[in-house]
Amino acid sequence: MDIHILYFAALRETLGAAEERLALPAEGLSLGQLRQHLAARGGDWQALTAMRNLKAAVNQAMAGPDVQLKAGDEVAFFPPVTGG
Repeated sequence: MDIHILYFAALRETLGAAEERLALPAEGLSLGQLRQHLAARGGDWQALTAMRNLKAAVNQAMAGPDVQLKAGDEVAFFPPVTGG
């Protein structure tokens, strides 16, 4: 199962990557499980589970950790935006 992952804002800077294509072993993986899978890379990737209030979208719609991913999905991770 191939998915396209986008990283935005401070997360993009932390990871040193704006996007990647990732082949996962099987369908049926949830968004929360994907975060754990990516964080298991260690180092800066642990920001995916350590960052408070990290937001995610699947196919440009806000999504929670229980959303099931399928082949061809676009997943975006981004920290909450602050301004002033």
